[in-house]
Amino acid sequence: MKWAEFSIHTTQAAVEPVCHILHQSGASGVVIEDPSDLVKDWDLEFGKVYELSPDDYPEEGVMVKAYFPVNSFLNETIEETKGEINGLIAHQIDLGKNTVTVSEVDEEDWATAWKKYYHPIKVSSRLTIIPTWEEYTPNEGEMIIELDPGMAFGTGTHPTTILSIQALEKTIQPEDRVLDVGTGSGVLAIAAAKLSASKVDAFDLDDVAVTSAISNVALNQAETIISVKQNDLVKNVQPDSYDVVVANILAEIITSFTTDVFSILRPGGTYVTSGIIKRKKQDVKDALTEAGFSIKEVTEMDDWVAITAIKPEDQV
Repeated sequence: MKWAEFSIHTTQAAVEPVCHILHQSGASGVVIEDPSDLVKDWDLEFGKVYELSPDDYPEEGVMVKAYFPVNSFLNETIEETKGEINGLIAHQIDLGKNTVTVSEVDEEDWATAWKKYYHPIKVSSRLTIIPTWEEYTPNEGEMIIELDPGMAFGTGTHPTTILSIQALEKTIQPEDRVLDVGTGSGVLAIAAAKLSASKVDAFDLDDVAVTSAISNVALNQAETIISVKQNDLVKNVQPDSYDVVVANILAEIITSFTTDVFSILRPGGTYVTSGIIKRKKQDVKDALTEAGFSIKEVTEMDDWVAITAIKPEDQV
């Protein structure tokens, strides 16, 4: 099978929304080439990166590569995707060079190429994410999340995912009921299950993401704990249903449904949210406060932010 490689030279700040658009457009895999990974002062415990080569990265900016099947709709898909990306400018998102190239690749070449970007990564004190093709022996007390990114809805290596998992590790108590909104690959839902949640619901609007998450849940033998469902944000969810809600999505989406999340959390429940670029931090904090939350913790990694908020015990 032939695939079209859609490459856009953009900025670090634009990576998350650009990837979101590419996924929504039907991309069957995404690779992010960020040269800051080569010089970053990585935490000695978390976020270790293995065997990175400067030859694989642009000298400046970030290269995001997505893969679309070559079919009769390809040209239309490419043009619509370009238009959606250009529309991010209206949201004050710096697209940088915003140069796009499209080339054709064989499936075998694509399947081999993107694996060089994905290796085991320790994301918290207890959790390490590994790809299915890597051999890895965990240390005592270390828990493994095994992922096959397949459609690449999140490999667990992005700062927003790492921040979310670290916040969940501090938050989840045995027997907690958890909701992962916009689950993508299912990595946060799997992390919640590993951290002793009794029941995890994983929602995503995209049917391809749902398929990817179901596959990864099965890889981690968590089917009895995690239920994956196609659903638009938190629609049709009953009030006071969850002890913890986690959402690693765009800041603009987070601010649009904070009141809904407040409703579905039990009093004293916790909302962990990430996917927030630093310049949007205050907007999200304001939305959370206005909805009735109290801010418990704000953590940052690179240009990204995670916020942990609490629904007061006396609120309904």
